[in-house]
Parts: sequence; C-alpha cells; structure tokens
Amino acid sequence: MVADSPALPPYRRIAAQIKGMIERGELQPGDRIPSVREIIRDEGVSVGTATRVAAVLRAEGYAETIQGIGTVARLPHKVTTGPDRLQLQRATGSGFRPGERVEIVSAEVVPAPEEVADALEVDEGSPVVQRRRKYVDDDGVIALSTSWLPGEFAHSAPELISTGPLPKMTFGLIEDRTGRRAVKRRDVVSIRPVPEDVAPLLEVQSGSLALSMANHYWDQHGQVTEFARDFLGAGRELAADYDLE
Repeated sequence: MVADSPALPPYRRIAAQIKGMIERGELQPGDRIPSVREIIRDEGVSVGTATRVAAVLRAEGYAETIQGIGTVARLPHKVTTGPDRLQLQRATGSGFRPGERVEIVSAEVVPAPEEVADALEVDEGSPVVQRRRKYVDDDGVIALSTSWLPGEFAHSAPELISTGPLPKMTFGLIEDRTGRRAVKRRDVVSIRPVPEDVAPLLEVQSGSLALSMANHYWDQHGQVTEFARDFLGAGRELAADYDLE
C-alpha cells in the first residue's frame, strides 16, 4: 500500500493560494498581499507561519517589499514558453499570463530552411507555414517566437497565414481543423547568436548571445505538427515547475 503524500505545510499552502490569485489577476501587480495580521486572523496560524508566507512569495518572484508601502504582488519575469501556453490554453481557455500582450509580426508560407526541414521531416525548401510572434509586457520584450508547421495546414486552417487574431491558439486550431492533438514535446535550451532578422524585434544587436529554446511537437500518431524557436529578451529567466510525486 502506498502511503498518502504529506500535505503542504500551512505557510506553503497559503502562499500557493496567493500565487493563484496573482496568476488569475485577482491580485494585480502593486496590490498589497495579505498582511501577517490578516493571515493570522483568516487562517488561524501562528505568527511564524504567517511571516514565512511573504518570504516564499518573495523568493519565487510573486511579491516584493517596498519601503513605506509594504509587501505587494508582482509577476515574476518568468518566460511563458510554448509548452506552458499549451497547458494554459487547455486549462483556462487563454494562453497568456496576466499582463502579457502579443504582436503577430508575420504569418506566411516560406521555403523550409535546413533546421526546419529536419525538424518537420520534410525536404529542404518545401513550403511550410511560418508564424512569428513578439511577446511583451510592461517591462519590455519577453521573447520573440517563430514557429513552423507543415505546409498543408495552410489549407485546413488558412487563418495561420494571416496576422489577424486566431480563433484559438495554434495548438487548439490545428486540433479542431485536423484532429491532430499535440501529445508529446521535446525542448532543447541553448545559448545562440541572435539572427539578423530577429535582433531588431528582440531589441538587441545582431549576433549577440541570447537564451533560446527549441520546441518539437508530435501528435497522437507520432507525426510532427510544429517546430518552434524562441529567443528570450534581455534579463528574462526561463523557469519550470515539476511535480515530483
């Protein structure tokens, strides 16, 4: 018989509740988080437990203490990657975290360069859909993301080659139109020179080094549905949380 997993310590449970409020937009950046006194009153915990709540939130980037104001909510500079957006879209119907905005820079059919052809398992130069997006928030550029999809998707989902808003995120649109559901991914993180065509959009110099993530997606039949490469903006962190039980 497998023993039940231990419950979260009270201070982590309370911190998780407040993090959820921040991520859902119920607490906006700059709003005061519950004080030690309020946590003691509402949760019935000790002073020591209530004090540790703010420490956890600060350590994870969800709070900051401002002189003369107190401890307020903030959104960590965590980059929301393609896989994160897929999970957000399926869980909430939106692929964006509070405060994020996106600009569709381009959407067109292009000849597949070598890296893309290898990833999509097509011949180099074959027509593929290319979508380029710039994600920003109030602090500037989060990431420049370019994704490539098999060329036939342009026929089943012509919205993919339009810079207008999609009725759903790319993942959901492809699933609706083709029945091909993204079920597996592979992520590769590397330090790469920023290409000349990406640099102005990322607001850095061409050839400067940046953190990059490549994402490969496969459907339920084992066929590749998308290859994407993100370049992260200056000062951005790439973070991931994993359940280990």
